Amino acid sequence: MVALNKSKKEIEYLCTECGNTTPKWVGKCPFCGAWNTLKEHAVEPVNTGAARGGRGLGGPVHQVVPLRDVATEDTRRLSTANAEFDRVLGGGLAPGSLVLIGGDPGIGKSTLVLTTLATMTAAGVKTLYVSGEESACQVKLRSERLNVSGSDMLLLCETSLEKIVEQAKELKPQVMVIDSIQTVYKGDLSGTPGSATQLRECTLDLMVFAKNSGCITILIGHVTKDGQIAGPRILEHMVDTVVYFEGDRNHQYRLLRTIKNRFGATDEIGVFEMTSHGLESVANPSRVFLQENTPPTPGSVVCCTLEGSRALLFETQALVNQTGFAVPQRVAAGIDPKRLTIILALLEKFGGVAIGASDVFASIAGGMKVTDASSDLALALAIASNHLGIPLGRQTIAIGELGLSGEVRSVALLDQRLKEARRLGMVEAIVPANGKLPEMLEGMKVVRVHSLSEAISWLMDKK
Repeated sequence: MVALNKSKKEIEYLCTECGNTTPKWVGKCPFCGAWNTLKEHAVEPVNTGAARGGRGLGGPVHQVVPLRDVATEDTRRLSTANAEFDRVLGGGLAPGSLVLIGGDPGIGKSTLVLTTLATMTAAGVKTLYVSGEESACQVKLRSERLNVSGSDMLLLCETSLEKIVEQAKELKPQVMVIDSIQTVYKGDLSGTPGSATQLRECTLDLMVFAKNSGCITILIGHVTKDGQIAGPRILEHMVDTVVYFEGDRNHQYRLLRTIKNRFGATDEIGVFEMTSHGLESVANPSRVFLQENTPPTPGSVVCCTLEGSRALLFETQALVNQTGFAVPQRVAAGIDPKRLTIILALLEKFGGVAIGASDVFASIAGGMKVTDASSDLALALAIASNHLGIPLGRQTIAIGELGLSGEVRSVALLDQRLKEARRLGMVEAIVPANGKLPEMLEGMKVVRVHSLSEAISWLMDKK
């Protein structure tokens, strides 16, 4: 941790691991739990307010007016020409917005913004790409790999905030990208680029510039080993939109998920495929996560989750094997491990499936992460299916939440989930008995169950 001198009498300690501050030194960071990361480091006091000339939004001070009399400006969104990116942003980029994109190294952040700017430039939008990590030659080589080297987008390789803002005011771009915010610094502040003071003040100045000029500003942010944006959490409070890349960079599919959005919903996701020409939108994500044209195998069950307005089908897989250890293993990938433990207990008590002495491995195919409780029934059936050796058909879907007394509880928007499942070729569904079904669902057999024991009995009849 690093100490910040806000005044001559006041010292704060800043954690170099997570970026949070504490008023006094402690052995363990109360936020991230890291030990011995508090180190005293004197920083020159920073003058704020009138000493800097003020950084108010909208220029001069306005008079107090009733809300009904406030005139709204033109807030038509600017499309990125990328359907998945627009979906995550809530329909496009809002004028004057400040967007923060985070993700693991090499997952595709710079690739996404570079191809997006090239596409927008081709549509007549004036764009500026500011690179603080790569030289102009490196950016050119990357653009050649992405087949956008002939773009007319403007390029600036600079890390000084004063020079970046000066060039932006002169060029007046409609969209500006800072790659990355951790490399930008202000000359009148002490501390290295990426420190908490530099990050906070640089982001604040960029926010004021975006609001006053109407320039859409996109910031690329580094992440810590825990996957959080590096630096103080105040960065996420200052910006308008925060999106994260999810997925393994060693796999071809990536998810772009909204964490915060002042101009739209916060539960939308975008699905991209990494190709030799950059990130490409996936028009039908459900087919990506479903294995088609393969014989049914025990331990695989299809389920459906809702990501914003999108119903997304995925495959839940489970493997049950006799353990060779004193304590059986419980391994979950893309599933909450605690939820897996609860479902195993329910199977033992209410389903009659004895797996207490077996290793259990559960995962979501394709690298997805699912927190929707509606996947409980599918996971329970996948475990029981593999343990009993009873396969379920590829066109069978299971949706339902499991209660601690073994009942199958209803889920939200069941009709929407079933309509999507039918559209993708599902012919059989096992759902809660008290769920609302669509009025017309031709070609699909619906099995309604009240409890987990009924669901296991239904599975046994498949044998």
